[in-house]
Amino acid sequence: MNFIEVKNVSFRYSEDSEDFVIKDLNLVIKKGEFVAIIGPNGSGKSTLAKLFNALMVPSRGDVIVKGMNTRDKDKIWDIRKTVGLVFQNPDNQLVASIVEEDVAFGPENLGIPPAEIRQRVENALKAVGMYNYKDFAVHLLSGGQKQRVAIAGLLAMLPECIVLDEPTAMLDPVGRKEVINTVTKLNREKGITVIYITHFMDETLAADRILVMDNGRIVLEDTPINVFKRIELLKGLNLDVPPMVELAYLLNKEGVPVNQNIITIDEMVNEICQLL
Repeated sequence: MNFIEVKNVSFRYSEDSEDFVIKDLNLVIKKGEFVAIIGPNGSGKSTLAKLFNALMVPSRGDVIVKGMNTRDKDKIWDIRKTVGLVFQNPDNQLVASIVEEDVAFGPENLGIPPAEIRQRVENALKAVGMYNYKDFAVHLLSGGQKQRVAIAGLLAMLPECIVLDEPTAMLDPVGRKEVINTVTKLNREKGITVIYITHFMDETLAADRILVMDNGRIVLEDTPINVFKRIELLKGLNLDVPPMVELAYLLNKEGVPVNQNIITIDEMVNEICQLL
């Protein structure tokens, strides 16, 4: 099922500008899919994220979410309840001083009955592994924990899709791991459609598909391993590749016949042991 359709979309921030940030883009996101988006700074990733949930509308073309056109002002809130957006800095999304109060904020604004709000908050916090922190002061949490609370706040509104715009950019490695594990679990176990924008290549390995953007266009689209095999293209865009993928590439260049589908350290260790 096509969940989001981007049809011939171009976007510019000013009608007077000739500089389009998104250029004639076509894209389909399937329901339940995990799609990662990577690309250099200024490639249009964050702009595309905002187009997905009608924070912005195309200058040309259409974005369709579950049959709803983001241009339709009568459907704006339905679209935003369907597609939730998580930003880089969790502090900009947390509005209450206590964890469970923050998660309840969205459903309260939707006019949900109190009993249902309590159940939604409990379910959302359990889904992101933060239920034991429900009575904690938000300012005492780590960066990764805050981001998980921000995600829980969206889950309490029962979205079918979560768009994450570089959600780990301000986090340490532990926080990054907490967030990507949470997102992967929500996709695999809850069937939530995930669109994940990142500069960290290792965070894309669980995705079904990676889109590589440059200059407002999609220049490459494939599974993670097939995308990362295009090392020279990615390097030309100033993008990194997972270390084990690059190591396999370099070993093959030196005549060592290593499997080029290797992504993880464990896979590389097993491969080298077999060669030896």
